[in-house]
Amino acid sequence: MTDKVLIDVTDAVCTITLNDPDQRNPITDVDLLDGVLGALGAAEEDPDVRAIVLTGAGSAFSSGGNVKKMLGGGGMADPDPTATRGNYKAGIQRLPLVLDALETPTIAAVNGAAVGAGCDLTLMCDIRIAGESARFAESFVKLGIVPGDGGAWLLQRVVGYSKAAEMALTGDMLTAAEALECGLVSRVVPDAELLSAAHALAARIAANPPQAVRMAKRLLKQGREASLADHLEMAAAMQALAHTTDDHVEAVTAFIEKRPPVFKG
Repeated sequence: MTDKVLIDVTDAVCTITLNDPDQRNPITDVDLLDGVLGALGAAEEDPDVRAIVLTGAGSAFSSGGNVKKMLGGGGMADPDPTATRGNYKAGIQRLPLVLDALETPTIAAVNGAAVGAGCDLTLMCDIRIAGESARFAESFVKLGIVPGDGGAWLLQRVVGYSKAAEMALTGDMLTAAEALECGLVSRVVPDAELLSAAHALAARIAANPPQAVRMAKRLLKQGREASLADHLEMAAAMQALAHTTDDHVEAVTAFIEKRPPVFKG
C-alpha cells in the first residue's frame, strides 16, 4: 500500500485519507488512485467495516488532475487518442465504477478545495459533509477539457440539471455555504469539527444492522435509474431476505423488550 493513502479502522468505521498534501492530493496520479482503490476494496471486504469516511490531508480535499502533468505526455493524455481513451478507462474511470458498486456506505468529509476530479470524487460518495473552508468546482472547461471521470453524469443527479450545467459550463467555484444551498453537501460544519462530525454520522450508520444498511443503499442506487415497477420488484426481493436475518429478529425483539439491540451482521 502506498504512503499516499492513509487507512484507519476504528469502531467499524474505515477512514481513508488522501495523503499527498504538497501536491494537493491529485486523484489522477497513479499511486494515489491505486491506493484509494485498494483501500476501498479492502474496506468493502472487511466484515468489521460498516461505513467509510474519505477525506484529504492538508489544505485540500483533492485538486483533481495533476495540471503539471497534462502537457508533454506526463498524464493520461497521449498523442494517440485511442491510447488516451485506454488510459482513462484503466485509470480514473475505475474509481466511479468501484464506488458505485460498494455496498458499504461512504461519506466524503471535504476539508478544503475539491476541484475537477476532486469534486467528482465527492459526488461518487453517498454523503458529503463540508468544512467551512471547503470549495467545490466542476472546473474542467477552465482547462479546455471535459469531465472524463463521469462528472457530467454524477453532478446532475446530485444538484439537478440546471445547477449542474451552470457549474460545468462556467467552471466557477462554490463556497461551502453555496454547496449546501444547492444540495451538493448535506451539512457544513466548522473545519475543526469536520472529522468528528463525519465519524459521528458514520457511527450512526454503523450502529444499524449491516445487511439492512447495505440493501437500503443498493435500493437507493437502483432507484435512480429503474422504473417504479422494477424498483418495487427489487425492494420485495430484498425485503424477503431482510425478514430472514437474525438482526431483524433482534431489532424487533429489542423494540418489544424496550432494550438496546445488539446487531451482529
